[in-house]
Amino acid sequence: MIVIFRQDATEEQIQSTIRKIESLGYTPHLSRGTVKTICGVTGDDRAIGESEFDQLPGVESVLRVLKPYKLASREFHPDPTFVEAGGVTIGPGSFSVIAGPCSVETEEQVEASAKLVASLGLKLFRGGAFKPRSSPYSFQGLGEQGLEILSAAARRHGLTVVTEIMSEHDVDLVGRYTGIFQVGARNMQNFALLKAIGETRRPVLLKRSMMGTIEELLLSAEYIMKGGNPHVILCERGIRTFETQTRNTLDIAAVPVIKRLSHLPILVDPSHAMGDWHYVAPASLAALAAGADGIIVEIHPDPAMALSDGKQSLNHAHFGDLMGKIRALAPHLGVQVR
Repeated sequence: MIVIFRQDATEEQIQSTIRKIESLGYTPHLSRGTVKTICGVTGDDRAIGESEFDQLPGVESVLRVLKPYKLASREFHPDPTFVEAGGVTIGPGSFSVIAGPCSVETEEQVEASAKLVASLGLKLFRGGAFKPRSSPYSFQGLGEQGLEILSAAARRHGLTVVTEIMSEHDVDLVGRYTGIFQVGARNMQNFALLKAIGETRRPVLLKRSMMGTIEELLLSAEYIMKGGNPHVILCERGIRTFETQTRNTLDIAAVPVIKRLSHLPILVDPSHAMGDWHYVAPASLAALAAGADGIIVEIHPDPAMALSDGKQSLNHAHFGDLMGKIRALAPHLGVQVR
């Protein structure tokens, strides 16, 4: 349910309504927009009617939200959300590029990638220390040692770490090294993990699962936000279809759909969507044109020698070329590259 206040509503009238919501056992979420001040009400609101609020002083109208996700919906929060991380503001008006290796392998590999990312004027550095793999025999990552290597390289070059967290038991450990928690596609509906990172205030990059609908992605974001953490960044990374020429099928339509349904920023992962480095640059430019707030890209000094996802990783020269194209296109779309 959403309580919409009149433009001339006083602060006392607003606070009185909030107290009324709390007295009924529900949670208020006040949002002061540029035009309207609204208050979302979460909880099972089927038992209360609009008449509980629509006659209160200062209240203009009351709307019932039919969508199963509330906090993530644009109805609850009409203005777009901007997420701050490492001096970068992720949201409309900018195109944030997160880049780095799929897996942390060696200090030399991570250092070379961090140096390149910094030299291109970027601030967000990705890398995996814990790797969820389809095969139990595939490289699983270096664990805390990988986090240490990643964090050290990021500090040397003034970068902020983005790395995957796989378990609710690792929140404290991974939190010591990262600026943004990444929840991978396989963990989009790991509700214990979502609840745990919802209790933090660390930004979260939440990837859509390969079989997840847009609504399910937004409901997963709701778990995090319900815990008190509003700093959620969504990520479209391709869904599983009948097509076999790419690793997954990039659902580029998810970008404008989510922009309409939700106030949360959305990135695109062209590396996992395409699965082949030849297609990563075109998919990245498509994401920019579609209105995405950024991309997360895998790079490697020598992709042929990568321990994971080498086929979809850009070498450093190709990544430099891609950044040149992004910087050339971005001004025509009214966005800044960060």
